[in-house]
Amino acid sequence: MKLLYLIADGMGGWPLEELGGKTTMEAAHTPNMDELARTGAVGLAQTVPEGMAPGSDVANMALLGFDPAVYHTGRGPIEAAAQGLSLGPDDLVWRLNLVTVSKLTIDGAMRDYSSGHIASEISRPLVEKLQNKLGDETYTFYPGIQYRHLLVQKDGALTDDAHLFINPPHDITDKPIKLDLRAFSKSPHLWDLLFEAHEFLADRSNNRSAANSIWPWGQGRPLNLPDFKATNGLDGAVISAVDLIKGLGFASNMSVLDVPDATGLLDTNYEGKVKAALSFLEDHDFVFVHLEGPDECGHGGSARDKVEAISRFDARIVAPLREALKDEETAWIVTCDHFTPIKERTHTSDPVPFLLNGPGCPPSEVDGFSEKNAASGQKLDNGHELLAHALKIFGIR
Repeated sequence: MKLLYLIADGMGGWPLEELGGKTTMEAAHTPNMDELARTGAVGLAQTVPEGMAPGSDVANMALLGFDPAVYHTGRGPIEAAAQGLSLGPDDLVWRLNLVTVSKLTIDGAMRDYSSGHIASEISRPLVEKLQNKLGDETYTFYPGIQYRHLLVQKDGALTDDAHLFINPPHDITDKPIKLDLRAFSKSPHLWDLLFEAHEFLADRSNNRSAANSIWPWGQGRPLNLPDFKATNGLDGAVISAVDLIKGLGFASNMSVLDVPDATGLLDTNYEGKVKAALSFLEDHDFVFVHLEGPDECGHGGSARDKVEAISRFDARIVAPLREALKDEETAWIVTCDHFTPIKERTHTSDPVPFLLNGPGCPPSEVDGFSEKNAASGQKLDNGHELLAHALKIFGIR
């Protein structure tokens, strides 16, 4: 049996007046997910434990079956695992965004957490220049993808910096940065680094992009996860455009499949992800396919784009996989990691809708896959139990 675990990041949301009281899931054209939900089981899973921030790091860790309350150390360490960084046990790994702020003062605001979705070919040289200019025996800059980069603070986990709370920049779009600057100011070295980077990026001879500041956040010690195959008995792979998902895969000894031109945006290489999944499943058991687009559209505050992203997920990920595997014994888990409501433009901790379709699943007979219909099914209070729950129903373990 082949098991497909399909994730539309941030797909869940709240009813919108502009959509006639529908959510973006309900407004999207999703005949494939609707049929899988109708002929399978539906439910809700609480992927974000109480007291933890509703981020993709926490929620996707839970979806892969690892309890975030036990294993999560921060966003940065997960992405460091994707890059295979050599880290000391007391190093502090920060996720580093290139952002656009109105001004880096207490009356400034976060204008864009992604610097206009800066392209990697522009951002990587910028981060390399920052390393050449500002890197030292304490701080090392590591370029990543688009606006997502890393900052490693040598032995920083032994300092008070480990306990600073800096808002994720996507949580404060068009909001003041005053509280975050106060937090940065508690670390004199980090404060200096922030303003030196701002000065460098503001110089048009160095940088002509929209990025005018760095934003370190999501810090933690290096990540350690159990072996996925030893835990679940499945030989699996992850497919995603973002280092966060790749890092979870590397850290749990899963295969990590690269797909050219996978962007994490509405326009991505859907066909390449499908091809990579099908190729891997020829000789293996399990694939975790992650699509970032709905989340990015939620952060952008566009209901139209988010509806389109969900529709494309159904038409260009779910549909071709179903068609290619129609003669194979397959089982399906389809869900999102968290809500990214258009009104909020950031993540929330609502329990997420999921569907299971395969052996052992009684038909739910709901009329479509949505937040409301999923609430008629089983509720899992611990989202990290969803995978084990599905494997038991499918008779895999």
